[in-house]
Amino acid sequence: MATENSNNLQPPPLSPSPLPQYSDMIMAAIEALNEANGSNKSAISKQIESTYGNLPAAHTTLIAHHLNRMRQSGELVLVKNNYMKPDPNAPPKRGRGRPPKPKTPLPPGSVVSPPRPRGRPPKPRDPFAPPPTPKPKTPSSGRPRGRPPKKAKTTPLPVASGGESRGRGRPPKVKPAVAAVGC
Repeated sequence: MATENSNNLQPPPLSPSPLPQYSDMIMAAIEALNEANGSNKSAISKQIESTYGNLPAAHTTLIAHHLNRMRQSGELVLVKNNYMKPDPNAPPKRGRGRPPKPKTPLPPGSVVSPPRPRGRPPKPRDPFAPPPTPKPKTPSSGRPRGRPPKKAKTTPLPVASGGESRGRGRPPKVKPAVAAVGC
């Protein structure tokens, strides 16, 4: 049975006219339309559909993807929602942010000094002075610096006269006993 299935497997038939690359079709459509302000996406799509009849089902998605990719790579320029070929005489597009300073070339034979160190520069020292002696640590009041640590409580909790411990919060108001009125 395995040999029967392997004999029946054949490569799928190739289409009679394979389509060129989408980037080539897009460039040919823009050249064929030859509009001064460029061509929009729908005009390019209709031109490709009229030129090549058998397009895949995802033609609109594919054309949008390839137009974006060609725009990002610089093959096409998008101006007011129209795609056109870039002008060869136009200056290259500048990147974002401030441009770097132009570097002046150094004359030959000069030595490049290392960059300045970061941070605060050290105080100037007298080269003839003896090295400083370390100061002995003398606490001024005898106590260590900072907040003292908490001490553990050693007194027991107060016990109420009834023999039970006092609960949390404010105790309820004590009501006075009502005295009998005699006539």
